[in-house]
Parts: sequence; structure tokens; C-alpha cells
Amino acid sequence: MSSSIPDDVAVVLGRGQKFWDRADAGRRLARALIGFADTQPLVLALPRGGVPVAFEVAKVLHAPLDVLLVRKIRAPGHPEYGIGAVVDGADPLFVLNEEAMNTVRPTQQYVEAEKRRQLEVIENRRKLYFGDRPAIPVDGRTVIVIDDGIATGGTVRVALKALRRNGATRIVLAVPVAHPESLRRVAKDADETICLATPDPFVAVGKHYETFDQTSDEDVIGLLREGEA
Repeated sequence: MSSSIPDDVAVVLGRGQKFWDRADAGRRLARALIGFADTQPLVLALPRGGVPVAFEVAKVLHAPLDVLLVRKIRAPGHPEYGIGAVVDGADPLFVLNEEAMNTVRPTQQYVEAEKRRQLEVIENRRKLYFGDRPAIPVDGRTVIVIDDGIATGGTVRVALKALRRNGATRIVLAVPVAHPESLRRVAKDADETICLATPDPFVAVGKHYETFDQTSDEDVIGLLREGEA
């Protein structure tokens, strides 16, 4: 295990571990999370790639499955550069990156408009996935947050902060694979963290799967409906 990973982060498998696909990773992750079944957790997936992983976990834990939608607040003229993020939920959370804000110096009017645009995207995506069904409340619950892997961890950190603000009592971060240093940073925002593998060197999340096809909206909708059945 890399020395940069805190002692309270459980790394289950070796550095060279590869997963066949996201479903395989989810089944392996479910075995590591089986002890949480009695807490009646809510399983939250970061779409789209986190949904096939989380589906397998929710099935084994007999837990409800929902998604946690996070959208980047884009810099003016540079949509690939994020100056913050917005997270969905009953009380949407807006987080601004002060360093990026000081670099780009967007107007307040631009930031507010971009927040509204990204929140609208989130609302439309939730409607696509669930119709009129609202997000499952996290207040007072144990919440297990799942993605297919962590490279930089920026999106995950924002998601965890939003859950904390919205009243989740116990936040568990669970991922199949992560960059060791990114995992160290992200783990600070969770009560418990379980990661199956921390490859060193870490190249990209997809390099640690034999099959890493893009997860489509149709795939997500199908898994979420199957999870509700």
C-alpha cells in the first residue's frame, strides 16, 4: 500500500488488480461492503460510469439505488476548465474553486447564469433517468457513494461535501480503483473509505479494466429501473 494513503482507508486488493468490467468491479466491491447491509444504507452512484458498479452493490446489500449528479461550472470561453461545481439534491450545493475564480475572474452575472444552466442540465438528466420521482433524501442516513474509479477526485469531493451539508449521518466512499494521492485527499471528506486497488503507477481509471466501454444514458435508465423492480 502506498504510504500516502491514511491508515483508516481500506485497500482490499493488490496494486496490479484488474477488473473485467464495471459489473465485475461492483460485485467485488459489494463483498467488501457487505458489513453495511444492516445499516439500511442508500447507495448513490456518480453517473454514468458509477451506475453499473453501484447497481451490483445495491443488489447485494438490498439497498435503494439513486444517482448523485454533479456538473462543472465552466469558465467563460473555456468550457473544459472548471471554476466550481453544482450538486443536485433537495438542497442543491454550489461550490466555487477560489483559486480558479481568482485566475479567471468571471463576472458575478456570468457565474449566476452558469449555475442556472448547469442546474437545469441536472434537473433534465434526473427527469430522463427517473421521470417525476424526486431524489431520495439523505438526511439521517448512511450513504454509500460509488464511482467506477478516482483519477483526480474533484467531482467526488464536491459530492461528499454536498451530502454532508444535506444531513447524511455516515458517508462511505467506495470505489474499485483510485490514484493513491487523490484517494488520500478525497478520503478526508468521508467517514469511511473502501478502495479495492491503488495501482502505482496509476495511468487512468480505464486502464485497470479489461472492458471499459462508455456507459450510455440508456444503460443507466435500464439499470435504475431494474434496481427499482
